[in-house]
Amino acid sequence: MPHQGILSPIARTAAAAEAAAASSATATIATPTGFRLTAHNQYNATRLDAAHLPADPFPLFRLWLHEALVPTHAQPAVREPEAMTLSTAASGIPSSRVVLLKEVDDRGFLFYTNYESRKAHELESGHAALSFYWREVSRQVSCPPHWGGYRVVPTEIEFWAGQPSRLHDRFVYTRPDTTSTWTVERRAP
Repeated sequence: MPHQGILSPIARTAAAAEAAAASSATATIATPTGFRLTAHNQYNATRLDAAHLPADPFPLFRLWLHEALVPTHAQPAVREPEAMTLSTAASGIPSSRVVLLKEVDDRGFLFYTNYESRKAHELESGHAALSFYWREVSRQVSCPPHWGGYRVVPTEIEFWAGQPSRLHDRFVYTRPDTTSTWTVERRAP
């Protein structure tokens, strides 16, 4: 269920940092106002290496999507790998929902929706973002793109591979416009 709200910064206490560092599994603590997560799973995806990244992000995306669709002895298949979070904004207020990828090619990511829906009206701005999160294989792909109809034609695609101790591999492909060639750079670690 999408949530909207106003951001309010919260300082992290030393006790919370110690509790998170002491545990390697996700745990919750009941508080008077709700629940607090104290730690998270350690990730261990295959490392990303800049020397082996393709010049264009779409072949890498198609490889990751194929690996998410087809189980192997080394990794499980992902439930609904075509599910992606679509984020839009109207009057500066963000809105996110899950939609299903119907096609990917060298131009972008295609999905369908009702032209009278809220998301369709928000897409009229010409800007949106996509995020694929494949929990089972500790991978995520984010696409802050420009739009051509309902085909997402991205100018930025980030690949994230979860690693132990939060030293995740992050590489981002960028191009100044949809007809330019891609450049790739490491964002982390």
